[in-house]
Amino acid sequence: MEHSEYSVMAAVEDRHWWYGGMRAIAASFLDEVYPPDCGLHILDAGCGTGANLRFLRRYGHTIGIDMAPEAVANSTLSSPGVVARGSVLSLPFADQSFDLVTSFEVLYHRAVESELAALLEVQRVLRPHGRLLIRLPAFELLRGHHDTAVHGRRRYTAGEVVDLLTSAGFHVERTSYVNSLLMPLALIQRLLERLRPISNTEESDLTLPPAFVNEAFRWAMAAEAAWLAAGRSMPVGVSVICRARRS
Repeated sequence: MEHSEYSVMAAVEDRHWWYGGMRAIAASFLDEVYPPDCGLHILDAGCGTGANLRFLRRYGHTIGIDMAPEAVANSTLSSPGVVARGSVLSLPFADQSFDLVTSFEVLYHRAVESELAALLEVQRVLRPHGRLLIRLPAFELLRGHHDTAVHGRRRYTAGEVVDLLTSAGFHVERTSYVNSLLMPLALIQRLLERLRPISNTEESDLTLPPAFVNEAFRWAMAAEAAWLAAGRSMPVGVSVICRARRS
């Protein structure tokens, strides 16, 4: 991931529609199996600048790791020591340390040479019947400039994510595409990007949009989270989310 993306992320992830919407969607998958304050030990593997750890604290005790020193330096958390440097390919924790591991838009990065190796590490640090909540970008058709900026290696279908998890020994409980209502806009944007070269001065996808756009997109994501919270799924989307249990 380009170094500049971390500072942009740290500045906007508490207010940006995408981050808030994805947290609401993650909650719809987690609330189904975990009550609030249930005392879980949680690892966010590839935590970026750390805002998701504050959200995950509703379920228990959290720790985050990220390979990039910029991520740790830009951590938005007030508690020192809860974000540390580490690789998803070699998690610096003992076997069976966590009840829940989350990983959002991490395993598709070029720095992760093998998704299977990373998932086996997650298996190792999870307690018996512990869970993984993973989210990855969907459909190669949606590859764009943002994938280049964050060093994305590939995008996935829901079936490919399920196959990866199954290969690593997980039992998949639930999966869905997400960020579906806004997918037509994402598709148009990516198609337009292919008509012009990447500019060094191009604005990051993470930049906060105008307030009315941010609010409109936030409501679209909230509606989608409510749909998923009712146990439904989406047939297509910009990302794939999956909840799986250690066998």
